[in-house]
Amino acid sequence: MAKDRSTSKDKREKKDKKEKRSKDVTASLADDSHRISKKKKKPKKSKTAANPPTDDELDIADAAAAVLSALSAPGAVEGAKEGAKEGVGAAPIDDSVLVPFAKPLAGEKLTKKIFKTAKKAAKNKSLKRGVKEVVKALRKSPTGAAAASANSGIVVLAADISPMDVISHIPVLCEDHGIPYVFVRSRAELGAASVTKRPTSVAMIVPVAGAGTKEKKKKRKSTGGDDAMEGIEEADGGADGFREAYDELLALVEEAGRGVMV
Repeated sequence: MAKDRSTSKDKREKKDKKEKRSKDVTASLADDSHRISKKKKKPKKSKTAANPPTDDELDIADAAAAVLSALSAPGAVEGAKEGAKEGVGAAPIDDSVLVPFAKPLAGEKLTKKIFKTAKKAAKNKSLKRGVKEVVKALRKSPTGAAAASANSGIVVLAADISPMDVISHIPVLCEDHGIPYVFVRSRAELGAASVTKRPTSVAMIVPVAGAGTKEKKKKRKSTGGDDAMEGIEEADGGADGFREAYDELLALVEEAGRGVMV
């Protein structure tokens, strides 16, 4: 009898434990569902009469409408393109960014003359660009007494170069070889005048034509004789007025360089 009582007691205890466990699981599930319902996002409030837009939002909308109306005006886009091509609105280069040895520095009138002649020289294959090419041409130029009578070219340097050591040795080479030189303010404008997409730190305008023109002369001489050779020389000398422009620029640069000490 004692064994039967103990067995029935154990069964009741096991049953009570099972019921307690089931209650705990149900309670935990109810808590989780309550938490999930709290985390649900609230719907966004629409901008209605009850929730009007703020002053900042109204200002932004007005500014956007003004920009769109300006762009939609006839001729606005074409005028902006033309202004960009002509360089209107470009910030001038301040003197503080120029190298301290930028002497002689070309003025506005002389700068236009330099760029115009550089374009003609590039078309005539009489232009050297970059430090390496210009230094090589300078070292091949005559020095001493021969340099005074020789007409080797004109060196144009950009004054907004950083670091300045890139071109600091070129004025000294020009003085040693008796070649006139001048500074312009912008390396970007010098590159554009030299018919290259990149800014150029230095360029050299030479009075003689490039290798391609010399080969044409030799070919014409071998086929047509001396008369044909004289004709091609006259044509090359006056191609787009390059020789005249070069002589005028040479006189201006030499005048600007008088009294400049390196």
